[in-house]
Amino acid sequence: MPGLTLVPVQPHTSSAPAPRSEGHDQQQEPRALPPPLLSALPASLSSREKHHDRSSKLAALPKLPPHPDRLGPTATRLPDIDPASLSLHRALHFLKSRKGFATLSYPEVFNWDEISAAYHSDLDKIPDGELEREWYVVAFRSKRKPGSDSAALYDADRLAHEEAVQNGGLIMYWYGVPEASGDNLATCIWQSRAHAIAANSGPHHIKAMRLAASSFEYYTFERFVLRKWKGVTDLELTPYTEGPVGW
Repeated sequence: MPGLTLVPVQPHTSSAPAPRSEGHDQQQEPRALPPPLLSALPASLSSREKHHDRSSKLAALPKLPPHPDRLGPTATRLPDIDPASLSLHRALHFLKSRKGFATLSYPEVFNWDEISAAYHSDLDKIPDGELEREWYVVAFRSKRKPGSDSAALYDADRLAHEEAVQNGGLIMYWYGVPEASGDNLATCIWQSRAHAIAANSGPHHIKAMRLAASSFEYYTFERFVLRKWKGVTDLELTPYTEGPVGW
């Protein structure tokens, strides 16, 4: 897939893989809705970002429309974010999903080509071929039970989302509008696996997962590592196997 290097499960290597494109001519064009829920940046960074947007030669970030469902921007901000994760945060403004996202394989769900093209980093001290940054990705596939309590579930999800941003590490949360079959997909991108694990112990997250257990016919998790290698345009997505991810 252009814009994304797909790597099968394999031992980690210390050098960047060669970019590899896979044709998907029959694939549905990506669509803008639902938009990503990007975590609010630290207050000190937010004002600098506005100035950066006015003076930068980079493409202006699109204004994200409101999500068609109940969740909206959080009231809290991330406590901190590193430069590479900030670059990814900016690039994820261009995220779009494809029709049939709920049943597509995860690498096919989003427009990784545009996200990769929008990623611009100022980490000049890292030599080409070295790992610039890696992030932990979690995908949640589910199917709602008919008649389940949507209001309680979304309220719990909103509070868990707020909690995750406040505790730090969550770059983006995205979830789709359920397909006619009831199948759906949600995903988070974290600065590190340690941040994601810490979020699991939050009281609002625990409540949301208990409600999920009674509200869904099924739910499954998929885990990935998203990497950016210096000097390689395409982002790399690999299935998570073991060990720490990110920092």
